[in-house]
Amino acid sequence: MTHRTDHDDTENPHLRAFVEYRPLLFTIAYEILGSATEADDVLQDSYVRWSNVDLAGVDDPRAYLAKVTTRQALNAARAGQRRREDYVGPWLPEPIVIDERDPSDDLVLAESVSTAMMVVLQSLGPDERTVFLLREVFGFAHGEIADMTEKSVAAVRQISHRARAHVQSRRPRHHTDVTETEQATQAFLSAAATGDVNALLAVLAPEVVYIADSDGKASAARRPIHGADAVARVVLGLVRLGDKRRLRVGEIVVNGLPGFTVAMTDDPGAIFWLDVHDGAIHHVYAMRNPAKMSALDGARSIARG
Repeated sequence: MTHRTDHDDTENPHLRAFVEYRPLLFTIAYEILGSATEADDVLQDSYVRWSNVDLAGVDDPRAYLAKVTTRQALNAARAGQRRREDYVGPWLPEPIVIDERDPSDDLVLAESVSTAMMVVLQSLGPDERTVFLLREVFGFAHGEIADMTEKSVAAVRQISHRARAHVQSRRPRHHTDVTETEQATQAFLSAAATGDVNALLAVLAPEVVYIADSDGKASAARRPIHGADAVARVVLGLVRLGDKRRLRVGEIVVNGLPGFTVAMTDDPGAIFWLDVHDGAIHHVYAMRNPAKMSALDGARSIARG
């Protein structure tokens, strides 16, 4: 399915439609599940179901494919609730690298895949999260969502209203400037590399939060760390540890945010990324769970349409 030729694409109408809408379908599944790996599994299952559909009875391939993918993703999200409850330490969405060719001026799409927003979305139940995303991000009508989720239109409207209120009260509201983001990121890296605690404190917002996801599979803070002083101590402690283990750092863009990879001897490594706004770093995210770092191997295409 992922290895195709133009000939295959032309001769197979099921494949042609699926490839056309794959960025949309991946985005739906990824945002419902918070996992690129699970989203890939959902898309494989969805294509198998789609490939057996009689296209003569399909008026709108986009809506039909979205329905199939949504149902598969929603089932997977419901099934995974227990695993989430047993998760060790803070949970973060599986980080991805977004295809640079994707439009950067779609603010709704950019916000929906931001780590801060995905954490908010995951605080909703699977049904509420799915309804909110289908309506507010992907623009489906209440009737279409009712069909996708196998609920009544009245129930969808009620869930949508409740979910919107939940997200509005928690969604991040801030101004992001590209130049300020680059300056803050470089200042952070420089201060961390030199061990300059004052320079580090200067670029961290007073209320900065450090969140590390490990699921107990690597050494990491088991609770979010709040405040510039505490976060600076953690960052500099990691740098000192890295100096003893041949620390190697590479730059990367994670979910549209600036970040860097860290490799160390006898350690699974880590992915760090920074939430910068108003010229200061407000979140430092750390992925230490080896099972959730493989999705960064290749760039992902995302879309709302």
